[in-house]
Amino acid sequence: MPEPVTPVTAGGLAGRAPSGTTPGGPAASRGQLRMAAGRFVRHKLAMTGLLVFVLLVLVSLIGPVFWKYNYIAITNQFGTGPSVQHPFGTDTIGHDMLAQVLEGTQTSLEVALLVAATSTAIGTLIGALAGYYGGLADQILMRFTDLVLIVPVLAILLVLSNRFAKEADSSLYVGLMLAVLFWTYLARLVRGTFMGLREREFIEAEHAIGASTGRIILRHMIPNAAGSIVVNATLTVANAMLTEAALSYLGLGVQPPQVDLGALIAAGEGDATSLPWLFYFPAAFLVLAILAVNFIGDGLRDAFNPTQREH
Repeated sequence: MPEPVTPVTAGGLAGRAPSGTTPGGPAASRGQLRMAAGRFVRHKLAMTGLLVFVLLVLVSLIGPVFWKYNYIAITNQFGTGPSVQHPFGTDTIGHDMLAQVLEGTQTSLEVALLVAATSTAIGTLIGALAGYYGGLADQILMRFTDLVLIVPVLAILLVLSNRFAKEADSSLYVGLMLAVLFWTYLARLVRGTFMGLREREFIEAEHAIGASTGRIILRHMIPNAAGSIVVNATLTVANAMLTEAALSYLGLGVQPPQVDLGALIAAGEGDATSLPWLFYFPAAFLVLAILAVNFIGDGLRDAFNPTQREH
């Protein structure tokens, strides 16, 4: 009998994965992202956190446009409690606290998102270069990362804040200061991921066909590291909000006339017993935002690494 002939398909010999579906390649990465998105949507706490966070962003952006009081406007009501006219009450100067809290929430979220975006870009770039090239490049970049890691963060923030927070757009300077110090963990995480990926067969296949370094990193390696990058970026938002609030609480964060939640909490702390609305409303918005971001981060972590949740 003649030997059976192996059937040839559009993708090549039977049993061979079609081009573009090599394990770990672009098609596999897209499939993993779709599965992760499906798991995230089914995560009730994560979806609740996402809904709350989106609502906070929308309310802080749209609310001041429609609310009748500006956050810097002074009314003829001094230290009054919550009412129909002033749902969050007024402070001792006459500011409407709802307008103040909305503006403070917007500023805190803007700073946190700026920190997350900038630090993620820096950490991903440094970690990708160190993990992909290895050798001398890895040694130089990781020693620089270690140098930033061992620097006392609080001391550096206090020094830089004292220098730059007095500028006109203090929220921008505070965000950039935090971003410069928040990228180190992600850099080490991306480096480890890239060092494992560069030995995989689909990366060696890309080298064999002469693919450029940029194509390999952008189309193959970063999509495979997307889970770690996205989860870290999400949690950085919460860390940035806490750190920025702490700086403002110490008087070294966002400066007047700008307000943020940390500054409002610091201003209302002294009157927390006699005028509790000055303290509890901004504190509640800060806690709500941080909890929402943490729920989102937990959902993303479980979505990209479902086995971790099982264990």
